[in-house]
Amino acid sequence: MVRLNDQSFRLLLNLEWLLLVTAVFMELLLPFHGSWAVLGRIIAIAIFGFMGLRLPTGKLPTKLIYTALEFSLILLPATQVGLSNRSVFLLCLVLVMRSCLIFKQLGQIAVLILSLVTYASLLLSKPMMPGRSAIALWEDWRLSNILLFSLTLIFALLLTNALLAERGSREQLETVYQELETTHQQLRHYALRIEDQATLQERNRIAREIHDGLGHTLAAQTIHMNNAILFWKSDSDKALMSLKQSKQLGAEALLEVRKSVSVLRSNPLQGFSLETAIQKLLHDFQHTTGIEVCYTFQLAVSLPTEINTTLYRIVQESLTNITKHAQAKKVNVDLHQQASLIHLAIADDGKGFTPTENTTGFGLQGMRERAAALNGTLHIHSQPEKGCYISVSLPSLPH
Repeated sequence: MVRLNDQSFRLLLNLEWLLLVTAVFMELLLPFHGSWAVLGRIIAIAIFGFMGLRLPTGKLPTKLIYTALEFSLILLPATQVGLSNRSVFLLCLVLVMRSCLIFKQLGQIAVLILSLVTYASLLLSKPMMPGRSAIALWEDWRLSNILLFSLTLIFALLLTNALLAERGSREQLETVYQELETTHQQLRHYALRIEDQATLQERNRIAREIHDGLGHTLAAQTIHMNNAILFWKSDSDKALMSLKQSKQLGAEALLEVRKSVSVLRSNPLQGFSLETAIQKLLHDFQHTTGIEVCYTFQLAVSLPTEINTTLYRIVQESLTNITKHAQAKKVNVDLHQQASLIHLAIADDGKGFTPTENTTGFGLQGMRERAAALNGTLHIHSQPEKGCYISVSLPSLPH
């Protein structure tokens, strides 16, 4: 059993009680033979009303028994203690409204027909006016009441079903909204997890690079410094050469440290414009490695933060690869905007490589992923002993 205490059904419940109170007043205002008769009518209407506070929603036999009890409360007072036709009209109307909450469409139609038959039987059982023939019954006022009653029942059935359908649609929308909210929260949770995993992978990659690059460089520097101390008195030339090599290794270690610190920063541009940040990056690169750098920037408008970060990281990773592998003497960097695309080109005159054979490098794969994340493209053109050319195209507005 389900209590009708939901806010959406308050209108139906209030309408029921309004009809029932009207039926009670009709019984009180009509002539009656004694107080016991009117008391029986009111008790029947009251029981009928309180039955509406709990409606069966379980098995079909329970629903049928409940509906049969409702019909009995209408019929018994009408036949025994003289329940008025108007009260029967109102109670049958309430019964049809309740059937919309209990039965499906076929059951609702059955209740409507039974209510119509009940009211028509009670009304037609009244004796005809003297002098009226059976044929004149079609012109009798009772047929007009039956017709009006049938139309009222149909209207109440349609109105109640429309209200319930609107309620069902609203509940469905609320359910969908709650599911969307839950899905949104799950997506945010997954996004944070993916971000944490990406950060962890990036830190692991940096840790491996520090171990393989910086660790190896510092170990080699330590060896050369020990050699310089060892040959300081016996062979000053070898000691000086070891010191120079140690100095070079120190510069390489410093470059590795700066690169790792820059990667770990959440905002690599540090509040500078993209052109200023890349110029500083190229200046530090040239100062540290001694490789000549030429660059041209032509950006008409400022770019979103995610595009600035992606372009900066690609330039940074390219310079790192050039330092470690290219053995280049000159690097050219070109950044310009054409229509709705941002173009970045990085070229060096180093020893080059075969792109199809280098499929495991974190740097190249990371650059491709950064470009793809913004619906851009990244192409690498290189051959052994012919340098390397990297071209990147990104939409000026991320999708």
